[in-house]
Amino acid sequence: MSTLDERTDAAGGPARATELRRYEMLIGGEWVKARSGKTFESIDPYTGRPWALIPEAGSEDVDAAVRSARRAFDDGPWGRTTAVHRGRLMRRLGELIAERASEIAVVESTDNGKVLRETEQQLAGLADYYGYFAGAADKLQGNTIPSDRTNFLIYTTREPVGVVGAITPWNSPVLLLSWKLAPALAAGCTFVVKPAEQAPASTLEFARLMEEAGFPPGVLNVVTGLGPEVGGPLAAHPGVDKVAFTGSTATGASVMGAAATHVARVSLELGGKSPNIVFADADLEAAANGIVAGVFAATGQTCMAGSRLLVAEPVYDELLERVARRARAVRMGDPLRAETEMGPVAFEGHLERVLGSIAAAQDEGARLVTGGIRPSAPGLAQGLFVAPTLFADVDNSMRIAREEVFGPVAAAIRFREEEEAVRLANDTAFGLAAGIWTKDVQRAHRVARAIRAGTIWINAYRAVGPMAPFGGFKASGYGRENGLEALHEYTEVKTVWVELSGASRDPFKLG
Repeated sequence: MSTLDERTDAAGGPARATELRRYEMLIGGEWVKARSGKTFESIDPYTGRPWALIPEAGSEDVDAAVRSARRAFDDGPWGRTTAVHRGRLMRRLGELIAERASEIAVVESTDNGKVLRETEQQLAGLADYYGYFAGAADKLQGNTIPSDRTNFLIYTTREPVGVVGAITPWNSPVLLLSWKLAPALAAGCTFVVKPAEQAPASTLEFARLMEEAGFPPGVLNVVTGLGPEVGGPLAAHPGVDKVAFTGSTATGASVMGAAATHVARVSLELGGKSPNIVFADADLEAAANGIVAGVFAATGQTCMAGSRLLVAEPVYDELLERVARRARAVRMGDPLRAETEMGPVAFEGHLERVLGSIAAAQDEGARLVTGGIRPSAPGLAQGLFVAPTLFADVDNSMRIAREEVFGPVAAAIRFREEEEAVRLANDTAFGLAAGIWTKDVQRAHRVARAIRAGTIWINAYRAVGPMAPFGGFKASGYGRENGLEALHEYTEVKTVWVELSGASRDPFKLG
């Protein structure tokens, strides 16, 4: 396992490694190569060059990792660890993440092209997530239930679901792993994670901190490789009690099918086509800023992207002018530079998909206001860049309004009345998030209640925290991450009946 390179370049920023960094996987507390001996290259989307070698695992490696997690849960010290001690370990892990956030952020930004200003903030903030769930670990308590019979005491307990198989995406690898891992550790589960093959390195770096924090071997296992060879066998493995997945809706359906073969529990955080609704009385400068945050930040590669702009007719032209002006001013460049606001998309295949969505929108008659191209300015031509893109005169039946692009592409749709805005907002297969921009507090609450989505922001967009549940309606998945509701995803309820009288009863009658 390589160590992080902390050198700086001539501009004072983090230096890219000059040699391929070689990684191993974590299984049962040991750093190991894939049993096949195969590796694959991780490509830096800014330079277009390989920067790391990653083990290419297969089903045998998955089986070893699941067995390790099962031993740790059933027979190892983790299964006997008290909730109080779990909380202590989690707090220590949070401290280590905060200490190493800058180092791991460089790895993640090199791997997926997300700007360092965001990955550093995300990673430093994870201490709060582990602290929040560390505090909840010793509060997973059951209830005493009033019985309808005097001779019975009835109570419940909450117990860990067992071995969790997690399949995580490439856009925010450690953050979205932690949304699953933190509540699972608090509950007492063990974990096998398969990070996305496009950006697995930061997850491997994070796993080193689990060891340093003192977690027993087998509590966290990391298996890297391609989806069909690793993700599929992990979801279908009979030793996995729950599968937690973040990714596309199509892949989520496949994961759910694989988990169903052995009736594993599933939570799915899937895609979105979230509306950002701007009413005529909104603060337009604040709304334009929120739109930029919602669809151009993270290069639009976020499930919660506010990619459908629903704009009231009276302010439609003015708002689009503001958004277009902001879009043209976005500073694209090296994601490791502090001044960069938008980096490249994460990999070649995804670039082709984003450009294909832009071309389809133009073919269907959407009006291109700005962007829609691969920029060729110095320092950008070698990277997988797409200029921030805004379409106007979009109809909600167009593909650009129906399908998730997962890139820096916004589609603007006019509306006239509040009822029309709600109808358009709900006219989608998805239901992950929505933004509402208005100074009318009564309207804000009416519209928030009417929209079928898991998270609603009012006069804001793209804010998350450990205390706030996150998840989707409809094709955006089910189950919740973060908040106390997340603990229910990783626990089972056990009901205990205690007979108090010692008297015999008719064995041929219920109860």
